[in-house]
Amino acid sequence: MEFTHGPLAGVRIVEFGSTGQVPLAAMLLADMGCDVVRIRRGAVDGSAVAPTLFRGRSELSLDLTDPAAREQAFALITLADGLIEGFRPGSMEELELDPARCLNANPRLVYGRAGGWGLDGPLSGRGGNDINHLALSGALHALGTESNPVPPLNLVGECGSALYLALGMVAAILSSQATGRGQVIDAAQVDGSASMMTLYYALHAGGRWNDRRAANLVDGGAPFYRCYACADGRHVAVGALEPGHFRALCEGLEIAPDRFKQFDRACWPDMEAAFATAFSARPREGWAERFADLDACVSPVLSLAEAPHHPHNIARGLFGSPLGVLQPMPAPRFSGSPAQAVAQQAEDVETILARWE
Repeated sequence: MEFTHGPLAGVRIVEFGSTGQVPLAAMLLADMGCDVVRIRRGAVDGSAVAPTLFRGRSELSLDLTDPAAREQAFALITLADGLIEGFRPGSMEELELDPARCLNANPRLVYGRAGGWGLDGPLSGRGGNDINHLALSGALHALGTESNPVPPLNLVGECGSALYLALGMVAAILSSQATGRGQVIDAAQVDGSASMMTLYYALHAGGRWNDRRAANLVDGGAPFYRCYACADGRHVAVGALEPGHFRALCEGLEIAPDRFKQFDRACWPDMEAAFATAFSARPREGWAERFADLDACVSPVLSLAEAPHHPHNIARGLFGSPLGVLQPMPAPRFSGSPAQAVAQQAEDVETILARWE
Protein backbone atom coordinates (compact mmCIF):
# COMPACT_ATOMS: atom_id res chain seq x y z
CA MET A 1 0.00 0.00 0.00
CA GLU A 2 1.50 3.34 -1.07
CA PHE A 3 1.20 6.47 1.06
CA THR A 4 2.45 9.32 -1.11
CA HIS A 5 -0.38 11.85 -0.88
CA GLY A 6 -1.09 14.70 1.47
CA PRO A 7 1.05 16.97 3.65
CA LEU A 8 1.83 14.19 6.17
CA ALA A 9 3.13 11.63 3.66
CA GLY A 10 5.88 9.57 5.25
CA VAL A 11 4.63 9.87 8.85
CA ARG A 12 4.05 6.43 10.41
CA ILE A 13 1.27 5.86 12.93
CA VAL A 14 0.23 2.72 14.80
CA GLU A 15 -3.48 2.84 15.70
CA PHE A 16 -4.85 0.44 18.28
CA GLY A 17 -8.44 -0.08 17.18
CA SER A 18 -10.92 1.28 19.70
CA THR A 19 -13.99 3.48 19.94
CA GLY A 20 -14.23 7.15 20.88
CA GLN A 21 -11.93 9.70 19.34
CA VAL A 22 -9.38 7.26 17.92
CA PRO A 23 -11.06 6.13 14.65
CA LEU A 24 -11.87 9.67 13.49
CA ALA A 25 -8.46 11.04 14.47
CA ALA A 26 -6.78 8.18 12.62
CA MET A 27 -8.98 8.77 9.58
CA LEU A 28 -7.98 12.44 9.49
CA LEU A 29 -4.29 11.56 9.76
CA ALA A 30 -4.65 8.92 7.04
CA ASP A 31 -6.51 11.34 4.75
CA MET A 32 -3.57 13.72 5.10
CA GLY A 33 -1.11 11.03 4.06
CA CYS A 34 0.05 9.30 7.23
CA ASP A 35 0.90 5.64 6.85
CA VAL A 36 -1.52 4.40 9.52
CA VAL A 37 -1.43 0.76 10.56
CA ARG A 38 -4.58 -0.15 12.42
CA ILE A 39 -4.31 -3.08 14.79
CA ARG A 40 -7.71 -4.56 15.51
CA ARG A 41 -8.18 -7.05 18.28
CA GLY A 42 -10.66 -9.35 16.55
CA ALA A 43 -11.80 -10.48 13.15
CA VAL A 44 -14.93 -8.30 13.27
CA ASP A 45 -15.16 -4.78 14.66
CA GLY A 46 -16.45 -1.31 13.83
CA SER A 47 -14.83 -1.23 10.40
CA ALA A 48 -17.61 -3.50 9.16
CA VAL A 49 -20.29 -1.16 10.51
CA ALA A 50 -18.86 2.17 9.35
CA PRO A 51 -16.20 1.36 6.74
CA THR A 52 -15.70 4.96 5.61
CA LEU A 53 -14.56 5.94 9.12
CA PHE A 54 -11.75 3.40 8.81
CA ARG A 55 -10.56 4.41 5.36
CA GLY A 56 -6.95 4.93 4.45
CA ARG A 57 -5.31 2.43 6.81
CA SER A 58 -3.43 -0.79 6.58
CA GLU A 59 -5.19 -3.28 8.85
CA LEU A 60 -3.79 -6.05 11.00
CA SER A 61 -5.79 -8.49 13.08
CA LEU A 62 -3.72 -9.35 16.15
CA ASP A 63 -4.75 -11.17 19.30
CA LEU A 64 -2.97 -8.98 21.82
CA THR A 65 -3.46 -11.55 24.56
CA ASP A 66 -0.90 -13.65 22.67
CA PRO A 67 2.68 -12.66 23.64
CA ALA A 68 3.91 -13.30 20.10
CA ALA A 69 1.28 -10.95 18.65
CA ARG A 70 2.17 -8.30 21.23
CA GLU A 71 5.79 -8.50 20.14
CA GLN A 72 4.73 -8.01 16.54
CA ALA A 73 2.86 -4.90 17.57
CA PHE A 74 5.87 -3.75 19.57
CA ALA A 75 8.13 -4.22 16.56
CA LEU A 76 5.92 -1.82 14.60
CA ILE A 77 5.93 0.68 17.47
CA THR A 78 9.72 0.80 17.51
CA LEU A 79 9.65 2.04 13.89
CA ALA A 80 6.67 4.41 14.20
CA ASP A 81 6.49 8.18 14.58
CA GLY A 82 3.29 7.98 16.59
CA LEU A 83 0.88 5.66 18.37
CA ILE A 84 -2.75 6.31 19.26
CA GLU A 85 -4.92 4.24 21.57
CA GLY A 86 -8.20 4.72 23.38
CA PHE A 87 -8.48 1.78 25.77
CA ARG A 88 -9.48 2.07 29.41
CA PRO A 89 -6.67 3.32 31.66
CA GLY A 90 -4.17 0.59 32.43
CA SER A 91 -4.95 -1.62 29.44
CA MET A 92 -1.79 -0.86 27.51
CA GLU A 93 0.22 -1.38 30.69
CA GLU A 94 -1.34 -4.81 31.10
CA LEU A 95 -0.34 -5.61 27.51
CA GLU A 96 3.23 -4.44 28.22
CA LEU A 97 2.84 -1.83 25.48
CA ASP A 98 2.87 1.10 27.89
CA PRO A 99 4.53 4.47 27.21
CA ALA A 100 7.57 3.75 29.38
CA ARG A 101 8.52 0.63 27.46
CA CYS A 102 7.66 2.05 24.05
CA LEU A 103 9.50 5.35 24.56
CA ASN A 104 12.50 3.51 25.94
CA ALA A 105 12.70 1.52 22.72
CA ASN A 106 11.75 4.46 20.47
CA PRO A 107 12.63 7.77 22.21
CA ARG A 108 11.15 9.89 19.41
CA LEU A 109 7.72 8.20 19.62
CA VAL A 110 4.61 10.33 20.19
CA TYR A 111 2.22 8.25 22.27
CA GLY A 112 -1.37 9.54 21.98
CA ARG A 113 -3.81 8.40 24.66
CA ALA A 114 -7.48 9.19 24.06
CA GLY A 115 -10.19 8.84 26.66
CA GLY A 116 -13.16 10.41 28.34
CA TRP A 117 -11.95 11.63 31.72
CA GLY A 118 -8.19 11.69 31.11
CA LEU A 119 -5.28 9.86 32.65
CA ASP A 120 -5.66 11.33 36.14
CA GLY A 121 -8.31 12.84 38.38
CA PRO A 122 -10.94 11.10 40.53
CA LEU A 123 -12.99 9.97 37.50
CA SER A 124 -10.07 8.69 35.41
CA GLY A 125 -10.94 5.04 35.94
CA ARG A 126 -14.69 5.43 35.64
CA GLY A 127 -16.94 4.76 32.69
CA GLY A 128 -18.53 7.57 30.73
CA ASN A 129 -19.83 8.50 27.33
CA ASP A 130 -19.94 11.68 25.29
CA ILE A 131 -22.96 13.07 27.13
CA ASN A 132 -21.26 12.60 30.51
CA HIS A 133 -18.10 14.42 29.46
CA LEU A 134 -20.13 17.30 28.05
CA ALA A 135 -22.08 17.48 31.28
CA LEU A 136 -18.98 18.07 33.41
CA SER A 137 -17.28 20.48 30.99
CA GLY A 138 -20.19 22.93 31.06
CA ALA A 139 -20.96 22.44 27.38
CA LEU A 140 -24.14 20.38 27.76
CA HIS A 141 -25.73 22.94 30.06
CA ALA A 142 -25.51 25.51 27.26
CA LEU A 143 -27.03 23.29 24.54
CA GLY A 144 -30.71 22.66 23.96
CA THR A 145 -34.03 24.24 24.76
CA GLU A 146 -34.88 26.45 27.68
CA SER A 147 -36.36 23.48 29.54
CA ASN A 148 -33.97 20.67 28.65
CA PRO A 149 -30.31 20.13 27.63
CA VAL A 150 -29.99 18.34 24.28
CA PRO A 151 -26.86 16.33 23.36
CA PRO A 152 -25.43 17.49 20.00
CA LEU A 153 -24.89 13.97 18.66
CA ASN A 154 -21.27 13.12 19.53
CA LEU A 155 -19.96 16.14 17.64
CA VAL A 156 -18.54 18.08 20.59
CA GLY A 157 -17.08 15.49 22.93
CA GLU A 158 -16.02 12.57 20.78
CA CYS A 159 -15.58 14.13 17.34
CA GLY A 160 -14.35 17.45 18.67
CA SER A 161 -11.76 15.77 20.86
CA ALA A 162 -10.65 13.68 17.88
CA LEU A 163 -9.54 16.95 16.31
CA TYR A 164 -7.54 17.77 19.45
CA LEU A 165 -5.96 14.33 19.34
CA ALA A 166 -5.02 14.70 15.67
CA LEU A 167 -3.67 18.24 16.21
CA GLY A 168 -1.75 17.07 19.27
CA MET A 169 -0.18 14.23 17.30
CA VAL A 170 0.94 16.55 14.50
CA ALA A 171 2.30 19.15 16.95
CA ALA A 172 4.19 16.59 19.02
CA ILE A 173 5.59 14.84 15.93
CA LEU A 174 6.90 18.19 14.68
CA SER A 175 8.53 18.69 18.09
CA SER A 176 9.97 15.18 17.99
CA GLN A 177 11.44 15.73 14.55
CA ALA A 178 13.14 18.88 15.84
CA THR A 179 14.34 17.54 19.20
CA GLY A 180 14.45 13.76 18.86
CA ARG A 181 12.29 13.48 21.98
CA GLY A 182 8.83 11.98 21.95
CA GLN A 183 6.15 12.40 24.58
CA VAL A 184 2.75 11.25 25.81
CA ILE A 185 -0.45 13.08 24.81
CA ASP A 186 -3.44 12.93 27.16
CA ALA A 187 -6.43 13.73 24.90
CA ALA A 188 -9.55 13.60 27.08
CA GLN A 189 -13.05 14.36 25.87
CA VAL A 190 -13.81 16.43 28.97
CA ASP A 191 -10.73 18.57 28.22
CA GLY A 192 -11.55 19.02 24.55
CA SER A 193 -15.18 19.95 25.11
CA ALA A 194 -14.17 22.47 27.80
CA SER A 195 -11.58 23.97 25.44
CA MET A 196 -14.22 24.38 22.73
CA MET A 197 -16.27 26.39 25.23
CA THR A 198 -13.47 28.97 25.72
CA LEU A 199 -15.35 31.76 23.95
CA TYR A 200 -18.47 31.25 26.04
CA TYR A 201 -16.55 31.04 29.32
CA ALA A 202 -14.89 34.32 28.33
CA LEU A 203 -18.23 35.96 27.49
CA HIS A 204 -19.72 34.69 30.75
CA ALA A 205 -16.79 36.05 32.76
CA GLY A 206 -17.30 39.42 31.06
CA GLY A 207 -21.01 39.51 31.87
CA ARG A 208 -22.02 39.04 28.24
CA TRP A 209 -23.39 35.49 28.39
CA ASN A 210 -26.44 34.35 30.35
CA ASP A 211 -25.69 31.04 32.05
CA ARG A 212 -28.93 29.46 30.88
CA ARG A 213 -30.07 27.94 27.61
CA ALA A 214 -31.89 29.77 24.82
CA ALA A 215 -31.10 33.15 26.38
CA ASN A 216 -28.24 34.40 24.19
CA LEU A 217 -27.49 35.46 20.65
CA VAL A 218 -26.27 32.14 19.27
CA ASP A 219 -28.03 29.51 21.41
CA GLY A 220 -31.55 29.93 20.03
CA GLY A 221 -32.46 32.79 22.32
CA ALA A 222 -32.40 35.43 19.59
CA PRO A 223 -35.27 35.21 17.06
CA PHE A 224 -32.85 36.04 14.25
CA TYR A 225 -30.54 33.11 15.10
CA ARG A 226 -32.57 29.94 15.31
CA CYS A 227 -34.57 27.47 13.23
CA TYR A 228 -38.18 27.84 12.11
CA ALA A 229 -40.73 25.30 10.94
CA CYS A 230 -42.14 25.74 7.45
CA ALA A 231 -45.54 24.83 6.01
CA ASP A 232 -44.34 21.33 5.04
CA GLY A 233 -42.92 20.53 8.48
CA ARG A 234 -39.33 20.99 7.35
CA HIS A 235 -37.13 23.77 8.68
CA VAL A 236 -34.96 26.72 7.74
CA ALA A 237 -31.97 28.01 9.69
CA VAL A 238 -31.75 31.75 10.27
CA GLY A 239 -28.41 33.33 11.20
CA ALA A 240 -29.09 37.03 10.56
CA LEU A 241 -26.83 38.46 13.26
CA GLU A 242 -25.52 41.47 11.35
CA PRO A 243 -27.90 44.44 10.87
CA GLY A 244 -27.68 44.22 7.08
CA HIS A 245 -28.63 40.55 7.13
CA PHE A 246 -31.44 41.31 9.58
CA ARG A 247 -32.87 43.89 7.18
CA ALA A 248 -32.68 41.40 4.32
CA LEU A 249 -34.43 38.80 6.50
CA CYS A 250 -37.26 41.20 7.22
CA GLU A 251 -37.49 42.05 3.52
CA GLY A 252 -37.76 38.39 2.60
CA LEU A 253 -40.47 37.85 5.20
CA GLU A 254 -42.28 41.03 4.10
CA ILE A 255 -41.93 42.53 7.56
CA ALA A 256 -41.08 46.21 7.88
CA PRO A 257 -37.40 46.36 8.97
CA ASP A 258 -38.13 49.15 11.45
CA ARG A 259 -40.94 47.20 13.12
CA PHE A 260 -38.46 45.71 15.60
CA LYS A 261 -35.24 46.92 17.16
CA GLN A 262 -33.00 43.94 16.47
CA PHE A 263 -31.08 43.83 19.75
CA ASP A 264 -33.83 45.03 22.07
CA ARG A 265 -34.59 41.88 24.05
CA ALA A 266 -37.99 43.28 25.03
CA CYS A 267 -38.96 42.94 21.35
CA TRP A 268 -37.80 39.36 20.98
CA PRO A 269 -41.01 37.53 21.96
CA ASP A 270 -43.08 39.52 19.42
CA MET A 271 -40.30 39.22 16.84
CA GLU A 272 -40.15 35.45 17.26
CA ALA A 273 -43.93 35.14 16.90
CA ALA A 274 -43.90 37.26 13.74
CA PHE A 275 -41.06 35.29 12.18
CA ALA A 276 -42.64 31.94 13.10
CA THR A 277 -45.96 32.94 11.58
CA ALA A 278 -44.30 34.15 8.38
CA PHE A 279 -42.16 31.03 7.90
CA SER A 280 -45.14 28.75 8.52
CA ALA A 281 -46.86 30.14 5.43
CA ARG A 282 -44.60 28.50 2.82
CA PRO A 283 -42.81 25.16 2.39
CA ARG A 284 -39.08 25.03 2.94
CA GLU A 285 -38.19 25.08 -0.76
CA GLY A 286 -40.39 28.10 -1.24
CA TRP A 287 -38.30 29.95 1.34
CA ALA A 288 -35.10 28.70 -0.26
CA GLU A 289 -36.21 30.25 -3.53
CA ARG A 290 -37.36 33.45 -1.82
CA PHE A 291 -34.00 33.98 -0.12
CA ALA A 292 -31.84 32.74 -3.00
CA ASP A 293 -31.02 36.32 -4.06
CA LEU A 294 -31.22 37.93 -0.62
CA ASP A 295 -28.10 37.96 1.57
CA ALA A 296 -30.07 37.22 4.73
CA CYS A 297 -28.25 34.14 6.10
CA VAL A 298 -31.28 31.89 5.63
CA SER A 299 -30.60 28.27 4.69
CA PRO A 300 -32.69 25.12 4.34
CA VAL A 301 -32.02 22.53 7.05
CA LEU A 302 -31.00 19.55 4.93
CA SER A 303 -31.20 15.91 5.93
CA LEU A 304 -28.30 13.47 5.55
CA ALA A 305 -29.96 12.24 2.35
CA GLU A 306 -30.40 15.77 0.97
CA ALA A 307 -27.09 17.46 1.81
CA PRO A 308 -24.96 15.71 -0.86
CA HIS A 309 -27.28 17.03 -3.58
CA HIS A 310 -27.21 20.74 -2.71
CA PRO A 311 -25.67 22.76 -5.59
CA HIS A 312 -23.03 24.38 -3.36
CA ASN A 313 -21.91 21.03 -1.96
CA ILE A 314 -21.83 19.54 -5.46
CA ALA A 315 -19.75 22.45 -6.78
CA ARG A 316 -17.19 22.03 -3.98
CA GLY A 317 -17.13 18.26 -4.22
CA LEU A 318 -18.02 18.08 -0.55
CA PHE A 319 -19.28 14.51 -0.91
CA GLY A 320 -18.12 11.68 -3.11
CA SER A 321 -18.06 7.92 -3.52
CA PRO A 322 -14.39 7.10 -4.09
CA LEU A 323 -14.72 3.79 -2.24
CA GLY A 324 -18.18 2.92 -3.52
CA VAL A 325 -19.93 4.50 -0.52
CA LEU A 326 -21.18 8.09 -0.40
CA GLN A 327 -19.18 9.99 2.23
CA PRO A 328 -17.78 13.44 3.08
CA MET A 329 -14.48 14.13 1.36
CA PRO A 330 -11.31 14.99 3.32
CA ALA A 331 -11.00 18.35 5.02
CA PRO A 332 -9.30 20.78 5.16
CA ARG A 333 -8.10 21.29 1.60
CA PHE A 334 -4.45 21.72 0.67
CA SER A 335 -3.40 23.50 -2.51
CA GLY A 336 -0.07 21.75 -2.94
CA SER A 337 -0.47 18.32 -1.32
CA PRO A 338 -4.13 17.31 -1.42
CA ALA A 339 -5.57 14.91 1.11
CA GLN A 340 -7.25 11.80 -0.29
CA ALA A 341 -9.83 9.23 0.75
CA VAL A 342 -8.41 5.81 -0.03
CA ALA A 343 -9.59 2.34 0.86
CA GLN A 344 -8.38 0.40 3.89
CA GLN A 345 -6.32 -2.65 3.06
CA ALA A 346 -5.50 -5.78 5.00
CA GLU A 347 -1.76 -6.43 5.25
CA ASP A 348 0.54 -8.69 7.24
CA VAL A 349 3.15 -7.63 9.75
CA GLU A 350 6.08 -8.70 7.58
CA THR A 351 4.94 -6.52 4.66
CA ILE A 352 4.55 -3.46 6.88
CA LEU A 353 7.86 -3.98 8.66
CA ALA A 354 9.59 -4.30 5.30
CA ARG A 355 8.04 -1.01 4.20
CA TRP A 356 8.96 0.81 7.40
CA GLU A 357 12.49 -0.48 7.96
